[in-house]
Amino acid sequence: MLILDCKNEDHLIKCKEIIRKGGIIVYPTDTIYGLGCDPYNKKAVEKVFKIKERLMDKPLPILTFDIRYVEKILFLDIIGRKLADYFWPGPLTIIGNLIDDKIPKILTAGKKTVGLRIPNNTDTLNLLKYCNFLAGTSANISNENSCITAKEVMNSKLDGYDAILIGDDNKPKNPFSFNGSTIVDISTHNLQIIRHGVIKSETIYKILYQFK
Repeated sequence: MLILDCKNEDHLIKCKEIIRKGGIIVYPTDTIYGLGCDPYNKKAVEKVFKIKERLMDKPLPILTFDIRYVEKILFLDIIGRKLADYFWPGPLTIIGNLIDDKIPKILTAGKKTVGLRIPNNTDTLNLLKYCNFLAGTSANISNENSCITAKEVMNSKLDGYDAILIGDDNKPKNPFSFNGSTIVDISTHNLQIIRHGVIKSETIYKILYQFK
């Protein structure tokens, strides 16, 4: 397992190579540390499920750095566009209708929907500019505590990944970071809040009504 530094460009390039070859990395986000791979690589996605001991009926979200890349995979309707314009980059995952049939079914748990977000973290965004997309989930064994620092990840039971990319773990975090991103579903063209995370539901509704 390699220990790499987000501030080192050569290390970011190394992460890109690992991901391109089907490897698995741990990386920082604006909420918790994530476990990720190339979302288009079926075998790599399978590895993420195995490492995390994640149930196969729970889909994985995808991270990217630009809304143009989001729209290659996910259909953003009016509601989704308003939320994306206001909250991205940020801790909001938007689930919508999948429009790229190259995404393996294992990633979406066989559903015709997929979740994406653009994280508000310079280190993560720099990494994503090299690899475009990362299938991401929290870097912990399922049902165990999420990790906010690289040290917590390395001291946890999580094992089997190829590299850990260390970010600025001394930077203050939102106290709700352990909850992960807030997840909303717009696939039926109505807003449904799936998980309450960093962003409060009342804030989301306020923004939607504000822009009407």
